[in-house]
Amino acid sequence: MSLSSPEGFAHAAEIMNGFIVKFIFWGILTALAYHVCGGIRHLLMDFGYIEESLAVGTRSAQVVIGLTVVLSILAGVFVW
Repeated sequence: MSLSSPEGFAHAAEIMNGFIVKFIFWGILTALAYHVCGGIRHLLMDFGYIEESLAVGTRSAQVVIGLTVVLSILAGVFVW
């Protein structure tokens, strides 16, 4: 649609400026940030940089959630 004509591009841009589309895009970026942070955490555990105990696992999970919140806020600033 966006490549069909200048009017088509304007219509596609108008759709992308809607609140629902931005909210969905923000949600996808937040999920991606959590997935990447969790994956890095697991890689660090697999390589032995993070001890595998309940206390350390709980703390590293809290760090991942905190980092995800920060990245989620940054994604919101980026989207809006």
